[in-house]
Amino acid sequence: MSKFWSPFVKDLVPYVPGEQPKLAKLVKLNTNENPYGPSPKAIAAMQAELGDNLRLYPDPNGERLKQAVADYYGVTPAQVFVGNGSDEVLAHAFHGLFQHGRPLLFPDISYSFYPVYCGLYGIPFEAVALDEQFQIRVEDYARPNGGIVFPNPNAPTGCLLPLTAIERLLEANPDSVVLVDEAYVDFGGETAISLVDKYPNLLVTQTLSKSRSLAGLRVGLAVGHPELIEALERIKNSFNSYPLDRLAIAGAAAAFADREYFAKTCQAVIASREAVVAGLQQLGFEVLPSAANFVFARHPQRDAAELAAQLREQGVIVRHFKQARIAQFLRISIGAPEQNQALLDALQGL
Repeated sequence: MSKFWSPFVKDLVPYVPGEQPKLAKLVKLNTNENPYGPSPKAIAAMQAELGDNLRLYPDPNGERLKQAVADYYGVTPAQVFVGNGSDEVLAHAFHGLFQHGRPLLFPDISYSFYPVYCGLYGIPFEAVALDEQFQIRVEDYARPNGGIVFPNPNAPTGCLLPLTAIERLLEANPDSVVLVDEAYVDFGGETAISLVDKYPNLLVTQTLSKSRSLAGLRVGLAVGHPELIEALERIKNSFNSYPLDRLAIAGAAAAFADREYFAKTCQAVIASREAVVAGLQQLGFEVLPSAANFVFARHPQRDAAELAAQLREQGVIVRHFKQARIAQFLRISIGAPEQNQALLDALQGL
């Protein structure tokens, strides 16, 4: 059927998401899902939306959710954009903010959707090498560019760039949009949203999939200067006017309002992460410093691909990337305590 494709389609290299296995009784530590369920208040809000009103379109602007995000972060609703998962929000940012003919810059070890979006939208890019400790060097981004994007904490490494370094990056690139992708920031980082009023070139994206346990709902957001937000709104309203349904708007708004549950579950994941790090180090693994809900680890005497295969035989699934610099690392999501112990027990027996 390829004769019917638009010419560019054959050259696209799509993103490959983490495996969602159908087998039962697996310890699934490969997709960074939160082991704790959503806020009960979020579930109740979604249940309240289940009714005859589903015959009606949702609010195309998601005002209820924008207000909840604005209240949480101390910004205005005009500084907030919401979409169908942060992947869609990122796609609109690439489409609307990075098509300037100059290369987009992002780390060589980073979220693998970035080069996919560049291919989709015809954006030239340069992958900037992390240092030997897999950290971002701000000075390496002092070159002509059409924008800068990176996750913070980075993925799949989990390493965090402090806000002081992000400020240096913003100050050095006043004529480019700097997009900070904060999918994992709630597990040990400090959000850059505090800087959006100071830097009109800063856009911060987040997701409710990780720290608010709503990966199945598909809700993402961006916070930035109203002019950046307007660009995203123009793209969105030229693509899909209703990206968030009634359940998503209600559940996401309630999740932001339930600060106590959010803080409790984040702290539980952080405590589990530190326990996993200690356990892995006792088994001889080197673990990069992580501020995310996963760890990135390698064993100096064991091949990572073989370890991943052997763990799978034990019913434990982790993520292995074949990319050259990180081919000996495993990315391990933080699960519930019993899942984490199953991982460590399986590794102990290998």
